[in-house]
Amino acid sequence: MTNTQAKLVIRPATVADAPAIARLSVKVYGRADAFTAAEVRGQLINFPEGQFVAEYEGKIVGHCATMIVTADLAFKPHTWEEISNGGYGRPPAEDGDVLYGFEVCVDPDFRRLRIGQRLYRKRKELCQHFELKGIAFAGRMPGYARRRRQYPNPADYVEAVRNKKVRDQVILFQMNEGYEPRGILPDYIPNDKESGGYAVLMYWTNALAPRGTGKAALGLKERVPSSVRVATVQFMMRKIETIDQFEEQVEYWVDVASDYESDFVVFPELFTLELLSIEEKKLQPVQAIEKIATYTDRFVKFMSKMAVSYNVNVIGGSHPTKVNLPEGGSEIRNIAYTFLRDGSVHESEKLHPTPSERKWWNIQGGNGANVIPTDCGPIGVMICYDSEFPELARHLVNQGALMLFVPFCTDERRGFLRAHYCCQARAVENQCYVVTSGVVGNLPNVENMDVHYAESAILTPSDFPFSRDGVAAHAAPNTETIAIADLSLDALLTARQSGTVQNLRDRRFDLYRVEWTQKQG
Repeated sequence: MTNTQAKLVIRPATVADAPAIARLSVKVYGRADAFTAAEVRGQLINFPEGQFVAEYEGKIVGHCATMIVTADLAFKPHTWEEISNGGYGRPPAEDGDVLYGFEVCVDPDFRRLRIGQRLYRKRKELCQHFELKGIAFAGRMPGYARRRRQYPNPADYVEAVRNKKVRDQVILFQMNEGYEPRGILPDYIPNDKESGGYAVLMYWTNALAPRGTGKAALGLKERVPSSVRVATVQFMMRKIETIDQFEEQVEYWVDVASDYESDFVVFPELFTLELLSIEEKKLQPVQAIEKIATYTDRFVKFMSKMAVSYNVNVIGGSHPTKVNLPEGGSEIRNIAYTFLRDGSVHESEKLHPTPSERKWWNIQGGNGANVIPTDCGPIGVMICYDSEFPELARHLVNQGALMLFVPFCTDERRGFLRAHYCCQARAVENQCYVVTSGVVGNLPNVENMDVHYAESAILTPSDFPFSRDGVAAHAAPNTETIAIADLSLDALLTARQSGTVQNLRDRRFDLYRVEWTQKQG
């Protein structure tokens, strides 16, 4: 007897599926209306149990996205943007009692396999697993625009479909799956011309739901530690003779952070330029940056070893790296490497080189701003000048980031204050922690790296559960040192739900949103 593997599988989605799901979304909806990989990552971080894919012979051909909300939220008037958090999904509400579906899509080349039906069934299984009252979603009405003159009131159109007077395949399919219309949502997706912008709110009652509240779904608070310890290194640039001296200096600080049982230790932007002081003669800026890029492989291997050996997640500052371009050739980008204690390495490119970086070193802006899943929750990394652009921080927090790490390199106090004030603003407006790390000291024989000024800090939102002045720890100005603080993730998540102000919850999705191009991944 021959054993063969199943060709069609419905399975939980993973973060690694995000690019494939995004490509499927583009195929189904077109690039303008598709999910980005970042939005899919946000859905998975917020509620991993609620996201499914259909896989046919190894290819993702279907996608289903859900979240757990309160019945009040599900049944009050809303738009897709509002309820889906701009497509990033939501963590399960603490008192959530309804499973809300905000996406089902199927590859048009595979529609005869009843994939949509299988995904709807998976939703019901999930609803029953969490013992929720039912499933709600807002369904399209693709036949309505053609019959709008006949049925000016969209509710009359839905009733006509129910009574078999009008045929609308989408609505009929949903009714055949056991869903009942519960109302009309105007402007649910304004650019859905086939539906006239309307959607019909559908509901399936879970007959097996207990009378009491259902089982609590795991939210971020249950998935992350209640607090984490963070260390920021204020790194002293000095003249060295060999690369071994640089590595000894770095290992010392990793060792210190590890001795204090830190979960994270962060190094500054461009701190690897200390390696240029090894050169016997001063290099011209373009030559210097080309030279420093030759250390990339050794740097990455060494820092990864430090993270694993000392059991600490290392935000490895930033390092100029030569990047090969798809169209041929190469360019230098300023890349922050994050080395997790499980041995994995993640890259975050600086998107906004400063005028000085572009002029002297010909550093080019990178692409992408992706959240990094860690054993202490999702994090994001912004490099210095990037922190002065609020869209980047919001994009990372939309994906689920609880902490933002900002390696920086500034030459005098005014430059430092620009970065510092902006990082404090990012912490407040995104209700997240922001950890900064800067360089101090001088490198007289290294072009464009003469003097430095830093006051590294661990910043918090400004509310009662957090440190006075919104500063959990602060390094003395221009001193080689390390600052350490314990950050309560419980307090952070509670503040997002019930703080004095609730910046994330109170956003006006009907007025504005942060939208990224496909380049970001």
